[in-house]
Amino acid sequence: MQHVQESTESLVCDAPNNMKKTESWTANLNYVVVGVLFGIVFVKAEIISWFRIQEMFRLQSFHMYGVIGSAILVGMLSVWLIRKYNIKTLSGEEVTFRPKPFNRGQIYGGLLFGLGWAITGACPGPLFAQIGSGYVVVLTTLLSAIAGTWVYGYFRHRLPH
Repeated sequence: MQHVQESTESLVCDAPNNMKKTESWTANLNYVVVGVLFGIVFVKAEIISWFRIQEMFRLQSFHMYGVIGSAILVGMLSVWLIRKYNIKTLSGEEVTFRPKPFNRGQIYGGLLFGLGWAITGACPGPLFAQIGSGYVVVLTTLLSAIAGTWVYGYFRHRLPH
């Protein structure tokens, strides 16, 4: 299975959203606004709390499981609505869903991700909200995540897929 195909012009991934129209820089400001609002919700819901995350991994509280479960339900409902009513993107393009094949590398990656989440108390979603809330030590986690992404990209062709 090949995920990345090299063309003469650039590297193209077969998993993008396949947008045909490019967005202007002002349209991208919508993402900044939504991201900031999302971060505020993370802070208010205590999703960025290291203590809440530790409670979850120690099976001491339902709080984070409730948040994650709610997100899964909202995601499932959203996909169902998009498919049922053929909802388009804001730019009018069709939304397509492709099946994702399973491979054993997902197990290794999931275990590594969970271990890092348990140790640092941060995953990619709340990471920026933690930094924005003044937890500057989380910059170490961000830099580690960036380094890990680079290492994965470098060794990707040798890893089990």
